[in-house]
Amino acid sequence: MTTRNIKHLLDAFYQAKRVRELMPALPKGVTPAFIHYLDTIAALQQQGVRVKVSDISDALHIPRPGVTRTVKDMVDGGYLEKAASEEDGRVTYLTITEKGRMLSQVFDSAFFAQLTPLLADVSDEDAATTIRTIEKVYQVMSERRIHVEQ
Repeated sequence: MTTRNIKHLLDAFYQAKRVRELMPALPKGVTPAFIHYLDTIAALQQQGVRVKVSDISDALHIPRPGVTRTVKDMVDGGYLEKAASEEDGRVTYLTITEKGRMLSQVFDSAFFAQLTPLLADVSDEDAATTIRTIEKVYQVMSERRIHVEQ
């Protein structure tokens, strides 16, 4: 990839960050991460996983301390419940509450469902390529902190 394309790609990443800022207003105390975590937990549960903080961290490639803080906020807000494992009390499982399901459902129908027809000309293949590219650049940049000599 050329230096010029790297610069254009980084500009596109900035625009992608701004897209997240254009998402609809959420209820007081709810962050976009709540929606992301609810979706992730639901997907893991559909796969038969009894979800722990580490599962969310691994699925989203986010450090555990940040996930732990967000999960605490979600529990405090009534969107998730924690339950200690009966086999090992050190293990805590997470489940989505009815309030969490309703938040996720409203957000899905009010936002993502409306976006679907508007983004119909973006193919699933193009979306998958974009996702892979972003993940690859993130991996490279997070593994190789490039320091510029001053």
